[in-house]
Amino acid sequence: MKWTDTQQIAEELYDKFPDTDPKTIRFTDLHRWVMELDGFEDDPNRSGERILEAIQAAWIAEAE
Repeated sequence: MKWTDTQQIAEELYDKFPDTDPKTIRFTDLHRWVMELDGFEDDPNRSGERILEAIQAAWIAEAE
């Protein structure tokens, strides 16, 4: 996975943290959690607020 795979990342996060409300996640935690996902292979410095917002939005949609 890469940072641009927002939907796949959101699905993985939803599966890994089913009891977590994605609306309450700090971006620092979100960044770390994405980096720790199995199969994630991208440069940590390639993410930014816009990418993290897109992942969070996809995770919120997945949770609803």
